[in-house]
Amino acid sequence: MWEARAEPYGFDDLLAWVCDIGLREFEHDPLHVSSEVFTSTDHRVVVVSKWRNTPRSLPDPPPTLLAGPAHSWDFTQVDR
Repeated sequence: MWEARAEPYGFDDLLAWVCDIGLREFEHDPLHVSSEVFTSTDHRVVVVSKWRNTPRSLPDPPPTLLAGPAHSWDFTQVDR
């Protein structure tokens, strides 16, 4: 999971960067299964990606679009 909060003036640009540039960095990687992009009313963009093995994080977006640093976390699916 990757999350970044945009400056209010940069929200549309951050979302476009994630969809058009950031995700293209790995969407053709054979270990990449899928990615979903979510937004919130407080100018956050969240990407949840599924991988067959070692996940990759999005590259760093332009810092002028961010209200703070981007964060990423790796999770492992639990079979139940």
